[in-house]
Amino acid sequence: MEKTKDFHKLNGAGLLISLGVIFGDIGTSPLYVFKAIIGDDVINADLIYGGLSCIFWTLTLQTTIKYVIITLRADNKGEGGILSLFSLVKRRAKWLIFPAMIGAASLLADGMITPPITVSSAIEGLKIYNKDLPTVPIVIAIISVLFIIQRFGTSVVGRLFGPLMFVWFTMMGVLGIGYLVELPGILKAINPYYAIHILITYPDALFILGAVFLCTTGAEALYSDLGHCGRSNVRISWIYVKICLLMNYFGQGVWLYQHQGTYLNDQNPFYLLMPQWFLTSGIVIATIAAIIASQAMISGSFTLISEGVRLNIWPKVRINYPSNQKGQLYVPSINTILWLGCMVVILIFRESRNMEAAYGLAINLTFVATTILMVAYLLKRHTSKYLVGLFFITYMVIELAFLAANGVKIEHGGWLTLLLASVLFSVMLSWWWARKIKNNFVRYVDIENYYPILSELTADETVPRFASQLVYLTSANFRSEIESKILYSILQKKPKRADVYWLVHVDVTDEPYTSEYKVDHLIKGKLIRIDFRLGFRVEQRISLLFRKVVEDLVKNNEVEITSRYKTLQKYHMVGDFRFVVLEKVVSRSNNLKFIQRIVMDFYNLLKHFSLSEERGFGLDSSFVTIERVPLVISETKEINIKRVDWYS
Repeated sequence: MEKTKDFHKLNGAGLLISLGVIFGDIGTSPLYVFKAIIGDDVINADLIYGGLSCIFWTLTLQTTIKYVIITLRADNKGEGGILSLFSLVKRRAKWLIFPAMIGAASLLADGMITPPITVSSAIEGLKIYNKDLPTVPIVIAIISVLFIIQRFGTSVVGRLFGPLMFVWFTMMGVLGIGYLVELPGILKAINPYYAIHILITYPDALFILGAVFLCTTGAEALYSDLGHCGRSNVRISWIYVKICLLMNYFGQGVWLYQHQGTYLNDQNPFYLLMPQWFLTSGIVIATIAAIIASQAMISGSFTLISEGVRLNIWPKVRINYPSNQKGQLYVPSINTILWLGCMVVILIFRESRNMEAAYGLAINLTFVATTILMVAYLLKRHTSKYLVGLFFITYMVIELAFLAANGVKIEHGGWLTLLLASVLFSVMLSWWWARKIKNNFVRYVDIENYYPILSELTADETVPRFASQLVYLTSANFRSEIESKILYSILQKKPKRADVYWLVHVDVTDEPYTSEYKVDHLIKGKLIRIDFRLGFRVEQRISLLFRKVVEDLVKNNEVEITSRYKTLQKYHMVGDFRFVVLEKVVSRSNNLKFIQRIVMDFYNLLKHFSLSEERGFGLDSSFVTIERVPLVISETKEINIKRVDWYS
């Protein structure tokens, strides 16, 4: 804990790490924002001043005030992100799961378009040398290599991200200042009048607003990656980042002002700021920054999925830990899904200018979802209802305006992002809903009524010993309860005699890194219950955790695990342990509603691609017995059948 506190303290290392981990997406936005604002229009003063004003106030209101000042306060034991925020407020209202899932799905969809648009924008700088250069193969190669190296971990190269991004931001600031000194009057665009004027008078105002939104698409990453650097480091480093971003945007504005009456003709004003002698170096630095931005989005997606698995809104998938670095994850299935998504985006849109139409719509939904969850958080913290109302109205107006602007993009490419987000959301919704359908009808019984028979069963030598130590995973939240299916498995399906019965329950807490357990001796020496309290970011390695608990109990002489077989007991051999995992199967005789049947069918399909229960809980399959038990959710319809005597 002390190391974590030191890690989050305000210091040079923390500031540098923040630059490398958090600001990649928002830091590469100057590569494409002004190019998207101008588009195919003739360059004119209204467009320049209006665009700059919109950018300045978007970065100020949306990124600085909403995220850096307000949302960063909603840390969950130092961790951020939309699912961390949901964990803080989920007890206030059950329906909050829906904005959380929408936000998470949209964030994942955004992760499929961030690498293509950032890398494409950087590589297209090479077209200055060769207008006909095919950039698509280069972009595919770079992104593919990036996804391939994920399995090996990125902790080594990750140490270079901070210094490299410092070079990137400094370069952008210097390039911008070089032009800003030529026309300091461009700074009058800070006046919000210019933003309001262009949005009211310009015929394609919604397209302008949709393009402006791209300057803040990485704002969610400031919150999602909070745990890597700490609030103070993020806030202070943002000051430098914002200054460099604005200097570059205003520098591009000056260049455009100097070329009024012309067209961009697919040129990128970002590269047009660079002197000829620096152009090659600038493209290389931009490409590196784009790769770092893509890496940050990929890593954030891995973290998001790991949280989703623990919160039961995503199927159980394999999660690897390729290095000892805190928070370093690798999720093979998501790595493949993201890579495929990136390839689809590249092959459909091919150029960054076409991707701009698809970009922003998904992350806009995440912004709206975060606003809703933040309102719940502020109310939970007893913030003045008037201030909460002001926050809600202000940001819903801003974000719904952006959503309307991004909605115009649907037919121009936004449909793809919306489709990807919808598919991801349907997976989350179906997994969550199916578990609710099943869990709502699991029958529990009072375990105390079965103490006598369990005590006698352990000593009944007419029943073959199934295992010395028999372990069941239970979903019963209270020590007095047990699923009827577990008792059916022990007493009826095939009577299972054991020296000691264990009940293991896992409770996922609202905090990220809780790791606690409690032991209840229900029948001394014969029936023991262990309750694990694990944070939503803690890996559920139940085999290892259970072994550790048993070792502690043996040391304290609370339990005897020596084998009861005479020969093995003579030599003080430890008895065998066996886990029994009950796989609940919905009975075909159930009368589910039509929509519930669809959900359960989709759930069953997803289960084919997810980890089994024993692998999901980190159990060694050689010590696990799987039992499929029917889950009768409802009574069958009355059946009319008549008995007859065939031989009469």
